[in-house]
Amino acid sequence: MTDYPAAIPLLAIRELRCPKCRTRMMLARISPGPTGFELRTFGCAKCNHVEKIAIASDPVKSGDVGWLVGELQPPT
Repeated sequence: MTDYPAAIPLLAIRELRCPKCRTRMMLARISPGPTGFELRTFGCAKCNHVEKIAIASDPVKSGDVGWLVGELQPPT
């Protein structure tokens, strides 16, 4: 199992292939990771290999999006 490979392009994750048998891997689970990241767990149906990849969380879907929709105000 590879833990948190660095800087994997999103397209590569969508087309993730098993490093052992080159079969396309399936997304098995998304769980919270380190601050600002989520852990995506992929599994290979052919050889049962598991990969965990840390992906930056989408800031637009986070709770910190308020300032984007007008909560940020100039000082009065």
